[in-house]
Amino acid sequence: MSFIKYWVDEAQGKVYCLAEAPDSASVAHTHKEAHGLIPDVVGLVTDGVEAAVQDDSNLYDVHYLGAGKVTAADVARAHEKDLLVQGKYGVSFINYWVNEHTGVVVCLSEAKSPDAVTLTHKEAHGLVPAEIHKVKQGQ
Repeated sequence: MSFIKYWVDEAQGKVYCLAEAPDSASVAHTHKEAHGLIPDVVGLVTDGVEAAVQDDSNLYDVHYLGAGKVTAADVARAHEKDLLVQGKYGVSFINYWVNEHTGVVVCLSEAKSPDAVTLTHKEAHGLVPAEIHKVKQGQ
């Protein structure tokens, strides 16, 4: 089990972790043993190509598309569309992750506001996020 990165939403009291593990039970067990905080959700994800982080105005947005209703290829195509529109709204998409089984997609971006992220997604492909959180990457 290896933790890669994590992000913290201080306002909501949430932590988002990216890890490599043989299974979800290993992730939960490692969290429990390390500090007693067991994750609410653990899912297998496919990530995109990561861009450079420029500043600390990171936003983490979540799309709930439905179980079996999205593939990694679908999200890659949507992400390409986001990249074509992002400059118009002052957004820089850093990376994305998709869980094909649950249909959950998360995107990490730098933006001046949650509205800028929503407008970019809406214009690019119409899939607006259900949630947007301001996060800071952990060290």
